[in-house]
Amino acid sequence: MSEVTKGDRDLTTLCVNAVRVLSMDAVQQANSGHPGTPMALAPLAYVLFTKHLKHDPADPNWPNRDRFVLSCGHASMLLYSVLYLSGYEISSDEIRNFRQWGARTPGHPEFGLTPGVETTTGPLGQGLANAVGMAIAETKLSTAFNHTGHYVLDHHTWFIASDGDLMEGISHEAASLAGHLGLGKLIGFWDDNSITIEGERSLADSDDVAKRFDAYGWQVLHVEDGNDVDAIDDAIDAAKAELHKPSLIIVKTIIGYGAPHKQNTADAHGAPLGANEVLEARKQLGWEYDEPFFVPVEALHEWGKCKDRGEKLQQAWIKTFHTYRKAFPADADTMIRRLAGKLPEGWEDALPDVSGEITPAATRSVSGRVLGAIAEHVPELFGGSADLGPSNNTLLEDGGDFSATNREGRNLHFGVREHAMGAICNGMALHGGIIPYAGTFLVFSDYMRPALRLAAMMELGTIAIYTHDSIGLGEDGPTHQPIETLAALRAIPNFTVLRPADAAETVEAWRYAMKHRHGPCALVLTRQKVPPIERQGDTLTSDVAHGAYVVSEAQGDPAIVLIGTGSEVQHCLGAQSILRDEGIEASVVSCPSLEIFARQQEEYRRSVLPVGVPRLVVEAAHPQSWGRILGDHGDMIGLEHFGASAPAPKLFEEFGFTADNVAARARKLLAPRI
Repeated sequence: MSEVTKGDRDLTTLCVNAVRVLSMDAVQQANSGHPGTPMALAPLAYVLFTKHLKHDPADPNWPNRDRFVLSCGHASMLLYSVLYLSGYEISSDEIRNFRQWGARTPGHPEFGLTPGVETTTGPLGQGLANAVGMAIAETKLSTAFNHTGHYVLDHHTWFIASDGDLMEGISHEAASLAGHLGLGKLIGFWDDNSITIEGERSLADSDDVAKRFDAYGWQVLHVEDGNDVDAIDDAIDAAKAELHKPSLIIVKTIIGYGAPHKQNTADAHGAPLGANEVLEARKQLGWEYDEPFFVPVEALHEWGKCKDRGEKLQQAWIKTFHTYRKAFPADADTMIRRLAGKLPEGWEDALPDVSGEITPAATRSVSGRVLGAIAEHVPELFGGSADLGPSNNTLLEDGGDFSATNREGRNLHFGVREHAMGAICNGMALHGGIIPYAGTFLVFSDYMRPALRLAAMMELGTIAIYTHDSIGLGEDGPTHQPIETLAALRAIPNFTVLRPADAAETVEAWRYAMKHRHGPCALVLTRQKVPPIERQGDTLTSDVAHGAYVVSEAQGDPAIVLIGTGSEVQHCLGAQSILRDEGIEASVVSCPSLEIFARQQEEYRRSVLPVGVPRLVVEAAHPQSWGRILGDHGDMIGLEHFGASAPAPKLFEEFGFTADNVAARARKLLAPRI
């Protein structure tokens, strides 16, 4: 390390304190927020963003940039201050309007809203797992596209985690997998300040974090003083030098550093310091400027060098890419296509034709066939299962296993880590160049729910494969039989649930999920075999793309509409035949997706569900999500109790999911009209 002059140190202190003062001023003006962590981590952020992070403030989406994740999203003013000072498109007014309506500086960082924010964080631990996903994506893509002497995708992924992040179970799941996979370009910082909202960390946690991460297979480094910028710099260099293990740098900090009466206490964590304490902190830090949000020109100039540095880094990369493109034109075109999120031409030709198949099949099995067929033509399709690959049918035959020694493998084994699996998939989607999929039993989607919610919030095109979708899984019993799960998933905004009725609908559900890039999709699939549905014409692709359609017309005007999803559509068709023999005409509607159907024009919706015609919904799940469909003239055969352990046919019979019972409930619904 070159000798550092007093002037350099004074300028560094000025730049670091600019972050501290902006952060505490913004929280104070908003009268809410978290000033303590930004004040503690300002030296780390300065060293990272000005010396090590490969980024270009003028182009936040540069493909070969390093990814930075603030997992402790409550410390958002640290990130906003640094982005503003570095030259990202964030004005001083945005800093002043922290947490206010319309500002791009919300209480927690939001992807797609603020330039330079790589992911939405706040629910603790999720950002750490997102970072693992980003590092996996970088590893996967660099293996696919880099050639000796031509390294067009080569960057690090960084995260900052708090005590709370590391308490959350997802951090254990994600860190364990990251170590197992040997993600050497993943570098994290633990803000070790020993303070939580309630007081000392020791109130609830006494983990030896260093030993824990060492046991996970991480390199563990220490910085004993979070204000020692030289020690931080050295630790980062050591982390970057380790190519075969992820690194955790444990940085001992003082929360609220500079606030004389509140630093190192829980009072500095989640509330404004107070006007008097802000004034005292200015004095303590040697900040000579009384005006809130003022940053001296010297600090702005020094921070502004990030922009010059970023431009040089990107220009050098552009030259590298041009050379690469001349040497490997096909790879370059594929890389550009994948990073742009465009599917390869002709991929739909790979979808299997099941129209002539007459043998009943479990939709999970059909899904496995479709996945395998698509994957051969769409190399960016990458994922796996929470140790349920053979049951979820998510394993790609001859795809190989992605591992620390095989970066070309197509099967990612997440282990029994559903929460991390969901968040890691989010990280891969955020990185770009990957279409991630994740499989488990439908009932265990509850373990993934926080990650699914954030995927929907960020409009990420992840694909969830949920099998064993109802009481139809049979003998495993009520612990594994989802009852309320479909309703819970359907309640998430921007989340699309597809529950296909047979093999043909399963193919179309996959087609839709692959094309739908503006929000996550869940494919909800049966364990039990279901018969193929007889259809006329070739409109199924558009039918499923509309969310619901008339699968069997009434002869004339229908007296009632029978609506089914998944395996229950067959019972509606059986009931239609029974009722027809009695002179009662019913139309049968298959509704693979309530969300898609709700997005259709009113004219189409009325063509499927005529106004004033009674409706009977049949679904082996809780009725809660069907209120808007049932209306004033509807009824539902559903489940408002848990299941039982027995063979699937017996359960369907006992709980009323038979053609005879559907017909009987239809008659009851029609009784006042007949």
